[in-house]
Amino acid sequence: MSLGSAFQSPETKRAHVRSLFATIADRYDLITRLLSYGQDRRWKARLIREAGITSADVVLDVACGTGDIALLARAAGARTVFGLDLTPRMLTVASRKGRDVAFVAGDMGALPIASASVTLVTTGYGLRNVPDLDTAIGELARVVRPGGRILSLDFNRPESAVIRGAYLGYLTAVGSVLGWALHRDPDTYRYIPASIRRYPGARGVSARLRAHGFTRVRHVPLLFGLMTLHIAYR
Repeated sequence: MSLGSAFQSPETKRAHVRSLFATIADRYDLITRLLSYGQDRRWKARLIREAGITSADVVLDVACGTGDIALLARAAGARTVFGLDLTPRMLTVASRKGRDVAFVAGDMGALPIASASVTLVTTGYGLRNVPDLDTAIGELARVVRPGGRILSLDFNRPESAVIRGAYLGYLTAVGSVLGWALHRDPDTYRYIPASIRRYPGARGVSARLRAHGFTRVRHVPLLFGLMTLHIAYR
């Protein structure tokens, strides 16, 4: 599927994301390190610190990818951690890193999780990739117990047109080079800026979290506001 047709509907985006992440799964950790200037691990560690994990926590890490956040949550002392991803290949890579997390295949738009069954939901680069953002946030609200929380790390969509243009132009150029070098397809990582263009950004995501019943919603800017950590309570 071409990048141009990936955003035509929720169904085409879901199919594109599944195919894309199956392709890049074995190089995913390398790419996240490169595109974050080596800051990816620091941001994920910040997410875990902000989560305030205890031994009573049941954690669901959605769009878990290769398992970094899920494994950090387990190491922080969570009682139970589930890692969920749409792409089986990602789960295969994740399971090689550690056996203390239950990795399962699933869709953020229809979570195979009982209502009010987890105390904490985490996600790294997940909300931007869902076919329908409101549906996904509604599912997260459904599975989090009252008093629980959600933390999401993702690219931001800068509000300034000048900064946004420069940022997306940079990501497009770098993504093209990496896509060609690693996969002989420059569109592979051009998906990232294309998805950011259609993403509501920090304020928009915060508004949607509030609309679905989350409280104490805040977003923490990272990398001069080019990245965002969202924190919200149920």
